[in-house]
Amino acid sequence: VRKCNFLYFFFSLGTGSNILSALQDLFWLSKSKVEKQLQIISVLQWVLTFLIMGIACTLILMYILCTDCWAIAALYLAWLVFDWNTPKKGGRRSQWVRNWAIWRYFRDYFPIRLVKTHNLLTTRNYIFGYHPHGIMGLGAFCNFSTEATGVSQKFPGIRPYLATLAGNFRMPILRDYLMSGGICPVNRDSIDYILSKNGSGNAIVIVVGGAAESLNCTPGKNSVTLKNRKGFVKLALRHGADLVPVYSFGENEVYKQVIFEEGSWGRWVQKKFQKHIGFAPCIFHGRGLFSSNTWGLLPYSKPITTVVGEPITIPKIDNPSQKEVDFYHSIYVDSLIKLFDKYKSKFGLPETEVLEVN
Repeated sequence: VRKCNFLYFFFSLGTGSNILSALQDLFWLSKSKVEKQLQIISVLQWVLTFLIMGIACTLILMYILCTDCWAIAALYLAWLVFDWNTPKKGGRRSQWVRNWAIWRYFRDYFPIRLVKTHNLLTTRNYIFGYHPHGIMGLGAFCNFSTEATGVSQKFPGIRPYLATLAGNFRMPILRDYLMSGGICPVNRDSIDYILSKNGSGNAIVIVVGGAAESLNCTPGKNSVTLKNRKGFVKLALRHGADLVPVYSFGENEVYKQVIFEEGSWGRWVQKKFQKHIGFAPCIFHGRGLFSSNTWGLLPYSKPITTVVGEPITIPKIDNPSQKEVDFYHSIYVDSLIKLFDKYKSKFGLPETEVLEVN
């Protein structure tokens, strides 16, 4: 799709075993070393995609318009205009992309696991509330936008749609890339279409805390921004979609962040970005490319375990009152806390750990 993403396509062409065999023959490396390098490459390409792909593709397209190959860019722009509303109508997912071998290396780098606690009926639609956001939502992406952790096998007949910033779908090439993984805009038009005009068995995955939550994520802290986040509950009531709490243990452990205190100039800048652009710039770091003892953009290889909780049955109410929204929101909050408390000790947290709900 773009130069810095070339490896992404190269490693997706074959099976994991074929790649390992080829590289072992080429570099005479042990299997474990080859696997580790592939894991690092798979995560690095995704981090670069997350951070710069949209801007890079836009600049490249503008450059091509100024060259002798301008017709290629013009044709793509014409297609872009024609295809503009596709993200709002469920997108254009590709099972081939979701099953690329590179995602299995991505999964194993941390590693990432998906834990199922209850069956989901294919006759119902769902809104998954994903917590916490973390810096990049690594668990949300791996579990619900790829098949690396077996989401289709664990929840047969359920189509997950990970919802992200609508602005991402205004970026050339990036929008098509996101749609191929089953990612959709987190706006009312898109969610209304999927939950009302796309049959049943759909699951919208919303990272409820959003940018505000990302500002407070730091290793060792389990907190969610949820008290005043009730829009997803109202959407569930309007469509009669069941609510499912989801908690990712370890999501906050993979990056270290500079936390600005409330009232500081740094937090003021972050909130201004969040209000006007939709995301909040974070100052964070992980490990370096060649050593875990240096700073860099690679996340730390800490385990992330995503637990999908019990669905909460929601009635269909065309115009829910605030009282009804508050009632089901309180049920959801209680369910999320119970889910956290039930599994926290199984995934490395002490029994005394408390989920902070802000």
